[in-house]
Amino acid sequence: MALSVTQAVAQSMLTALEAAIDAGTAAVINIYSGTVPANADAALSGNTQLAQLVCAASVFASKTDTGSAARGTFAAITADASADATGTATFFRILTQNGGTVVAQGTVGTAAADLILNTVSITLGSTVSITSATLDVPEGP
Repeated sequence: MALSVTQAVAQSMLTALEAAIDAGTAAVINIYSGTVPANADAALSGNTQLAQLVCAASVFASKTDTGSAARGTFAAITADASADATGTATFFRILTQNGGTVVAQGTVGTAAADLILNTVSITLGSTVSITSATLDVPEGP
């Protein structure tokens, strides 16, 4: 497989993703424990929501060309000052708003993950914050 798209197309795809995320009143990032669903369309199955963080009205502060992808860097994300439950964070989902439509799903970690958290060991009532948040639309294989 060697399909690739131009930078212009990757940027257009990232802009469409941004519009989908911004479609609600305030996009949220829900952090979950448990087995990661196969994809963003799959239903949650016994997962516990550990935290919910609120995104800025316009989700991306900037969009850039990394050379191999169009990258959206998130604008300010409000930390969850009181985690909903205790558990080990395994993945996140971005929704258009609280209870809204799922737009994306990815991995969480403290390094080398789609979303970088202050910790993956979350305890009830603790603060959960995101230290790095970007989304990439790859240009090619």
